[in-house]
Order: sequence, then structure tokens, then C-alpha cells
Amino acid sequence: MDYAGFWKRVGAWIIDAVLTGFVGFVQGIVVAIMGVGMQWSQDTAIIVAQVFALIFGWLYFTILESSKLQATIGKMALGVVVTDLAGNRISFGRANGRYFSKILSGIPFGFGFIMAGTTAQKQGLHDKISNCLVMSR
Repeated sequence: MDYAGFWKRVGAWIIDAVLTGFVGFVQGIVVAIMGVGMQWSQDTAIIVAQVFALIFGWLYFTILESSKLQATIGKMALGVVVTDLAGNRISFGRANGRYFSKILSGIPFGFGFIMAGTTAQKQGLHDKISNCLVMSR
């Protein structure tokens, strides 16, 4: 099996971060315009924009990684897919587990992400928790 290495995963993450950041920026502008029309306070508009950005990020990763594509746009660009331990497509539920366990991967100091560069199957902590692999196509 050809596991996707640490730097390939970092590259995919950078592409996805730029994409989701841009979408979040556009959402922020839309929410600000809506907020003016609805006479929201600046704090309310910021909270609404942040909630939309969180929901978009969650759905972006979980829907795409559990779809037939098995990858986000960044992963597709670098030729990697997310699979279960047998190499099959993951379910939406498993994609959710993988997404939310990234919180644990970030504690402390991103050690759970660094694991992807040191384990035999190139799994981060979130991959181990959700029984997933990130494979090169």
C-alpha cells in the first residue's frame, strides 16, 4: 500500500486552508451585508460569520472525504484519498469522527498531526482514532 507521506498531506492541507479561508472571507462579506440590512450589531455579524465558517469547514471535509471522490480538493490536487483500513471509502459518520478527532491531534503542539510523519502507516492520531488511512492514488 502506498501511504501518503507527511509533506504531501501538509501540501493538501495548505490548499484546503486557502480554499476554505477564501470561502470564509466571502461568507463574511455576505454576512456583513446581510447584517447591515437586518441592523445587526458588529458582534452579532461576527458570530454569525464564524458559525457559518465552522459549518462550512466541517461539511467541506466530511462530505468530500466520505464521497465517491474520497478526498478534498487539496487531497485531489496532490493525488491522495482517505480510506478505511481495508482501502474502502469511509462513511459520513467515520468522516465526522476523523474531523472532530483532529481537535485531539492538535493537543499538545500538534503532536497528533506530526505522528503522520513517524508511524508505519503514516497515520495521524485522528486517523488512528477513526481507523482511517490517507493513501496515494
